[in-house]
Amino acid sequence: MANFKLTISDIKGKSMSKELKDSDANPLLGLQLGNETDASIVGLNGKLKLTGGSDKSGVPMRNDIHGAARKYVLLSKGVGLQNAETGQRVRKLMRGNTVSEEIYQVNCKFDGELPVEKASDESESTEESAQDKKE
Repeated sequence: MANFKLTISDIKGKSMSKELKDSDANPLLGLQLGNETDASIVGLNGKLKLTGGSDKSGVPMRNDIHGAARKYVLLSKGVGLQNAETGQRVRKLMRGNTVSEEIYQVNCKFDGELPVEKASDESESTEESAQDKKE
């Protein structure tokens, strides 16, 4: 019973979020970072490339750690380490590069443009209600 929050970014820099549950999430299990999958699992035409993610406790996935296990790794730079001074190394807990059931969020890159959602109807109704309150 895997549940994933999928964050999808397109080539223009726009992003959207989808939640996949149970049988919809099964095609992602076992994939590694950098692999591509069909975008039809989220209702798009094209390919999704897995770029990153994190588990339920916020531990980030790292491309150079094989498997799905959590490991303590000595880092000098890269994913999961910010504000390191020159020559400084830190041992941090990281997640492997394989998507498993413990993963909570998966970041993906879409090879096309994301469709524009029409939120203008909602924004117009909220603007009208705001004007009614002012009067």
